Amino acid sequence: MDETKIHTTPKDFFLWVGVIVALYVSAISLLALLFEYIDIIFVSSFNTFQYSYSGAIRISIASLIVIFPIYLYLTHIINKDIRKDSSKREVGVRRWLIFLTLFVSGITVIVDLIVLINRFLGGEELTYSFILKVLSILIVIGGVFLYYIYDLRGKLEDSKVTSQIIFWTVSIIVISSIVSGFFIMGSPQTQRLIRLDRGKIDNLSGIQWQITNFYQQKGRLPNTLEELKDPLVGFITPKDSQTGKEYGYVLADGLKFYLCADFNKESRGYNKKQTKSNGIRSSIKYNSGYSTDGENWAHSEGEVCFERTIDPDKFPQIKRAIQ
Repeated sequence: MDETKIHTTPKDFFLWVGVIVALYVSAISLLALLFEYIDIIFVSSFNTFQYSYSGAIRISIASLIVIFPIYLYLTHIINKDIRKDSSKREVGVRRWLIFLTLFVSGITVIVDLIVLINRFLGGEELTYSFILKVLSILIVIGGVFLYYIYDLRGKLEDSKVTSQIIFWTVSIIVISSIVSGFFIMGSPQTQRLIRLDRGKIDNLSGIQWQITNFYQQKGRLPNTLEELKDPLVGFITPKDSQTGKEYGYVLADGLKFYLCADFNKESRGYNKKQTKSNGIRSSIKYNSGYSTDGENWAHSEGEVCFERTIDPDKFPQIKRAIQ
């Protein structure tokens, strides 16, 4: 065989490096997307806010939309070159990267099976979400392993029909996964409204903290949100960025108060039974370690008021030294 024909050219090197990088990114993005879907279906009760998982879905979809077509295009060019010149199969970079891919995918499948068997033998509960994630890894990574086994043997380049069948099958799977993401997340406009709602929750959370700090410092609740302004620490009461209006604040009996905002969308996991007829949520005592996620800030669409009660035992007043 003529050695010049199997010499690795710059084109060969960058084509194969590009196709393998695109393969890894596409496979990881597809698995991440499938994992998110599984969590939404089987663990949705723990994800109260829709935007708690939409970020991972967005980045996975964006990666697949950009990188997966690049992978298909580079693979097409490589297979076309090999059909023209069969000696391209012996290019060093091709064999190295294919064997590396086979090694990585093989190890991944083995570890996946070990984890599954270990949990089974240990008597741990095999949840639907865990089993589906294991199957997802086996299908995606196992598919990559089998594809490059056939590729290494030269069966794909020899059969254009087989290559096209694999091309369309994988494309349909990826496209279906991407389309499913849009059904779950909604349109970009919906995502914009959800991000605005998230900003409102963050603002209310900050105001809530300032009210608690105000109580600890002065032993009472502020009459208005204007009293929370503190030039020394640089706190300025935030306004609704969407409407430019101030957030609602209602002082009730004792250490109870309400924080109100107008929301665009109902948060995921919101329970309508928790809301009174006047739109004010049932009481949730404000305690240490609160989070901006979960039922603490679950809301319906429209104006919602969150009822808060400061627990003086957990938030005692700060006694100042008498000078």
